[in-house]
Amino acid sequence: MVMDQERPNDESYNIGDFTFLVDRDFMAKVKPIKVDFKDVGFSISANIDLSQAGAGCTGCGSTSSCCS
Repeated sequence: MVMDQERPNDESYNIGDFTFLVDRDFMAKVKPIKVDFKDVGFSISANIDLSQAGAGCTGCGSTSSCCS
């Protein structure tokens, strides 16, 4: 998950105070996607193993985790 600008092939989801952008082709492969916010950070789950999907997974100031 990164800060990004909307692109032509993105699907936009407004949830609460957040806007999530997901590439339409990627979403078709992984849906549903679930983002859980934790006390510190977040975790992401999807219908496939995101580490094997070429999506990578970094965040929360770490170098290789999803803050789970």
